Amino acid sequence: MIFSLLCIIISLIAIILYLEVKKPKNYPPGPLWLPIVGCLFQFKKLKEKFGYQHLAWQELYNRYGEVVGTKLGRKYVVVVFGEEAVAQILTREEFEGRPNGFIFRMRTFGRRLGLVFSEGDFWKKQRKFSIQRLKKFGYGGKQMIEKVEEETSYLMEAFMKKCADPILMHDAFDVSVINVLWTMIAGERFDLEDAKLKELMGIIHDAFRMLDMSGGLLNQIPLLRYLAPRSSGYRQIMKVMQGLWNFLEDTVKDHKNNFSTDNPKDLIEAFLQEMNTHNDDTFSDEQLIASCLDLLMAGSETTSNTLSFAVVYMLENPEVMRRVQLEQDKVVGRNRCPSLQDSVRLPYTNAVLKEVQRIANIPPVGIAHRAVRDAELFGYTIPEDTIVLTSLYSVHMDPKTWKDPHVFRPERFLGEEGKTIRERAFLPFGYGKRQCLGISLAKANYFLFFTSLLHRFNLEKTPGELQPDINGYDGITLSPKPFKVKLVPR
Repeated sequence: MIFSLLCIIISLIAIILYLEVKKPKNYPPGPLWLPIVGCLFQFKKLKEKFGYQHLAWQELYNRYGEVVGTKLGRKYVVVVFGEEAVAQILTREEFEGRPNGFIFRMRTFGRRLGLVFSEGDFWKKQRKFSIQRLKKFGYGGKQMIEKVEEETSYLMEAFMKKCADPILMHDAFDVSVINVLWTMIAGERFDLEDAKLKELMGIIHDAFRMLDMSGGLLNQIPLLRYLAPRSSGYRQIMKVMQGLWNFLEDTVKDHKNNFSTDNPKDLIEAFLQEMNTHNDDTFSDEQLIASCLDLLMAGSETTSNTLSFAVVYMLENPEVMRRVQLEQDKVVGRNRCPSLQDSVRLPYTNAVLKEVQRIANIPPVGIAHRAVRDAELFGYTIPEDTIVLTSLYSVHMDPKTWKDPHVFRPERFLGEEGKTIRERAFLPFGYGKRQCLGISLAKANYFLFFTSLLHRFNLEKTPGELQPDINGYDGITLSPKPFKVKLVPR
């Protein structure tokens, strides 16, 4: 009897283990996986070898091709590479979903809230509301451009006062970049030396560096938050998230105590008005905080990092910086600051900006998608609920498209007549229905801060100080390591 029971138990364990390691029918090629943990150990080893998550994925592309099937913990994760495969994921309805794992819900109070990781009718309604109200408060229009120009002027004056000594530049744009968006979200701007906001921006940077777009170990094995809260990163992540929640909760509380529902002046007030006047449970305090969290993080991190990397590449390529300055001197002159209207007459400057975005690869892996039903991709079957990652790095660094992708060469974006050309394989903001919501603000910030900086200053390395490094910190986005620059007024 005992022997028979033991045989049954062993058989059941064997069946469970077999099902754990068995790949779905017609699943894309990829590494073998273990029960429970899947490919987590292989991926960790690759990341340790290559130093970055996107390079670990790139190694799997080199081994298995443009569609790689893995399993991380209990979740199927498919990663796609190259322009054609990435385009399929970004544009097809079957892949419009967002992951619903523990780590994606943890940041929004255990629910699918906000604008980035929500989906379906809820996402469509909340995105439409946010875009419409932000436009009312200036987003995408003349008022927004004037605010960017104003913040640019404030920052250049701050640099002028500090330029006698080398300036830390890895986070120098943080407060200025967020100020334009924050005036539309919360109706206020921050002083450039505001200690509270600088601390908040540090928290945001930490949040992006702690995770990877697949969700990481905690997403795959949530039980670890109880078994190993410190070593799994759970305790640190929660500390960071609590700092963000506290800031936003205080902001919303202040708005509740000091606003009129008749004439909302910013997005938070408009949201509170919607809560008060309509019986719609999709509008809640938690959704308001989650939406502000998404806008704050997405609207600041990538733009600030891109501007800092632009400085790094100018220091590494001073001849490019000089050519940008010569073009500006010819078109803009020395008697006024650059404006966004100058953009169409500065093709080389625009080419430089695009080349920084391409080669720096700030978001090396796009925001994770989810297969909302079984789907076919390049002859393979992607099971429903599979997390799908898009390697934007593989698109921007494809030698078949760019020939010498690791070389900083802005001329690749210039046509025969010297005009800036558009490349289909250039997608720092993604495209499709899930394209970056803040694209127009990001472009305005990027152009005006960069051109104004080079219009006012020459950038020089400073021996003995922190030196620029084109290899930034790993994370959901790549962020620059601390470095100092000598700003020499022109």
